Amino acid sequence: MIRILQSSWFAVLAGGVLYLATTVFVLNPSKFAGVRADEEAYRSADDDPSWKFHNPEFNQWVAQIKEEKDSLALRAQQLNELQTRLNSEWQEITTVTQTVAQMQSNFDQNVILLKTQEQENVKHQAKLIAAMSPAGAAAMIGEMSDNDVLPILFTMKTTDASAILDMLSKSSKINARRAAILTEQLHRVLPANTNSPAGAASF
Repeated sequence: MIRILQSSWFAVLAGGVLYLATTVFVLNPSKFAGVRADEEAYRSADDDPSWKFHNPEFNQWVAQIKEEKDSLALRAQQLNELQTRLNSEWQEITTVTQTVAQMQSNFDQNVILLKTQEQENVKHQAKLIAAMSPAGAAAMIGEMSDNDVLPILFTMKTTDASAILDMLSKSSKINARRAAILTEQLHRVLPANTNSPAGAASF
């Protein structure tokens, strides 16, 4: 037995067995399970991409920016609608202004035409009354209002107007008073030192 233990091949065999046992003990996978788990956790934490990083403050900033963007978009839409409404109202105002200006122009033209027609009518009446006898002319003027008589007397020649007023003043005290009033009114409307037929009158 001692010889066997002292033999060289036994020593080689025993050394091989001890090497294998030591290797199996040292390289046991169960001992490295915890280390591998820690490495995997660390590696997983370090290898996560940046877009998987979650920051509450960053998310809040993004939400605020989105809210401000929506508010600006709404404000821009409201301003566009207001601009459209103002343009429409300005167009309406421009149309109304042009219409009023055209109506005013037409009115002025009608007034000028009416005044021209009135002047022609007054001239025609003055000629007709001047062709009448002073008594007949005074009787006709006696039936007319002062507003109608004054333009006619103003258009007449001095001699014709004076004869009619003289005849009117002799018909009655009332007509005499009226002749005086008409004469005074003619003084107010007649221009001084005029060369017109009626303007040359000295009532």
